[in-house]
Amino acid sequence: MAETKIPRATAKRLPIYYRYLNILLDADKKRVSSTELSEAVKVDSATIRRDFSYFGALGKRGYGYDVETLLAFFKKILNQDTLTNVALIGVGNLGHALLNFNFHKNSNVRISAAFDVNEAIANTVQSGVPVYPMTELKKQLIEQQIEIAILTVPTTVVQEITDDLVDANVKGIMNFTPLRISVPETVRVQNVDLTNELQTLIYFIEHYGQQLGENGHDDQNETQD
Repeated sequence: MAETKIPRATAKRLPIYYRYLNILLDADKKRVSSTELSEAVKVDSATIRRDFSYFGALGKRGYGYDVETLLAFFKKILNQDTLTNVALIGVGNLGHALLNFNFHKNSNVRISAAFDVNEAIANTVQSGVPVYPMTELKKQLIEQQIEIAILTVPTTVVQEITDDLVDANVKGIMNFTPLRISVPETVRVQNVDLTNELQTLIYFIEHYGQQLGENGHDDQNETQD
């Protein structure tokens, strides 16, 4: 299939579809309609059909979508057959929470290395993940060929660490700090500001009530290109 450039909003919904299709497969459901998908994932059926249309004819009129076929297709699109190792930079309260979450139990993503300046946890194993001192950051990232990193560090050092990540050939950064970092065009950044997300949610509740857009959902996640 030729490479298709899809909208960012569609790309964000693909993992949601994939997770629900797994649930349907586990329940031995053979086919599903866009209406059934809509009720489950809280995305209107017209949007689901439009999302799927970017990838060609995935379903049949009057029949719906074959669950097993659709799941296999999205598994390939989302590269679920390949395990992606991720580095966690900063093992504070949020960092520990992310380690305990254990991405690898639910997807093809695994935090395989963590880094922190705290000598009390450096050179230890936390939640099954080795924690290295920050002095080994570039060396370990290069040796382990890790290209994705999660940043949960103080804003005073975030740009300096980001520069080290770029030097270590990291291609994607999930930034949990409120600071917007500078990276080359070859590096993609996903900003996750939890305080901003909560304040935005409160704003919409106070000013718009339940009218938050598509089925009551408002997508405020920001991606920095």
